[in-house]
Amino acid sequence: MDDVWMKRRDFLGAAGAGAISLAWTGHALAQDRGSSSKSPSRPNIIFILADDLGYGDVSCLNPDSKIATPNMDRLAAEGMRFTDAHSGSAVCTPTRYGVLTGRYCWRSALKKGVLWGYSPMLIEPGRMTVASLLKEHGYATCCFGKWHLGLGNEAKTDYGKPLRPGPVDVGFDDFFGIPASLDMEPYLYVENDHPVEAPTEHVERSGHPRFWRAGPIAPAFRHIDVLPELTKRVTRWMEDHVQSKPGRPFFMYFPLTAPHTPVLPVAMAKDKSRAGEYGDFVWQVDWTIGQVMETVERLGIGGNTLVMVTSDNGPENITQALVPDYGHYSNHHFRGRKRDAWEGGHRVPFFARWPGRIKPGSVCQQTICLTDLMATCADLVGASLPKDAAEDSYSILPALLGRRLNGPIREATVHHSANGEFAIRQGRWKLILCRGSGGNRYTTGPNAVRDDDPPGQLYDLSADVAERRNLYRERPEIVQRLTALMDKYKREGRSRPG
Repeated sequence: MDDVWMKRRDFLGAAGAGAISLAWTGHALAQDRGSSSKSPSRPNIIFILADDLGYGDVSCLNPDSKIATPNMDRLAAEGMRFTDAHSGSAVCTPTRYGVLTGRYCWRSALKKGVLWGYSPMLIEPGRMTVASLLKEHGYATCCFGKWHLGLGNEAKTDYGKPLRPGPVDVGFDDFFGIPASLDMEPYLYVENDHPVEAPTEHVERSGHPRFWRAGPIAPAFRHIDVLPELTKRVTRWMEDHVQSKPGRPFFMYFPLTAPHTPVLPVAMAKDKSRAGEYGDFVWQVDWTIGQVMETVERLGIGGNTLVMVTSDNGPENITQALVPDYGHYSNHHFRGRKRDAWEGGHRVPFFARWPGRIKPGSVCQQTICLTDLMATCADLVGASLPKDAAEDSYSILPALLGRRLNGPIREATVHHSANGEFAIRQGRWKLILCRGSGGNRYTTGPNAVRDDDPPGQLYDLSADVAERRNLYRERPEIVQRLTALMDKYKREGRSRPG
């Protein structure tokens, strides 16, 4: 155990160091399970949000995956995996808004697309977040990673001024990370409300798959170092917290920067997959998840820690190149990719582990959405949600704990594409209120729009999860019912009863 820990520290101190263990050790887990009945009622909560990780990238979800993901596989084996989990949007920023607020982002000022590195704060002043809710209930709160929800309140963020409002104004005690995606300027680290180092230099544009845009960069900032640096910061924060505030629960939001572009696996990850550099980068993401779990167990807090791992949307377009080159399908058997209203744009991996509470190896086929984090956390701490918060959030805690459910968790789930197009899912039926993908522009092949296509798309996912048979004209009564429900959700400003 100590040897593994020393190797881990060596790697985190310098990206690209020698190989280490692929998955965390299990000694502490057995001890945690033995003491879980004596754990406090408020668990630590760790929410890890990968960036552009595809459902088909994870080996326990896709037997044909060309990427080894031993740590996510182990989370699934020791906890619960969801087969019908969805991000709130098919792109980055809107999903993050929904994760933290429990509200669909299309209700906010952002109706389509994403924010940029100089965008102002998107979360409205005074709006409850998961962090502010848990902070009110005695939790220490922290965020490490890709923020991408805007900083400051000016039309263009001034990095020479305090970055307020920002993460520390929406409930986080501590923040360390980057302003937006790792391919968006400016390139720098932010700690709480200020840059660690000003972006005084310039970097030129880089090509795919190591893509980033040209722009200002801090002198010491290196793109390849970001994921290792975040991993180091996360493990150090947990160590310091457990030592200085033993017994106080914490909420950690860890939005990773990968495997989003630029695709930059460190030397240690080279050839760890059978899917090229992208596969190696996914392997490194899995390694980071393993380091979080190893730290949880080494600190002896695993028995009272709920860990959730998921992705902000489907895989990026660059993963299509893996199909002819390696036979790897990042979107598994789902149609579409990131940006699309089809399943490949927003159906995501989702795993949860809480020893002694979540049954090992369990599977949940209920439809859930990442906006459900807020109501789930409120359920965990026994809090009532006000009417003007978490408008689209449902608690998945009963499913996590294996309680008998009398019906679906959610009445329906709204999907939103990069171009601002809507889809609504209820049970077996999914209605897309546009022609085509709603996101990526497909000009040839089965995903291209044809002149005789109906104005919308209706799919029976119980029989056609690949969304190939459009029943829009055949089942007008379903189209009418789901359209009316979508209109109701828009009109009432909420989908959660209350």
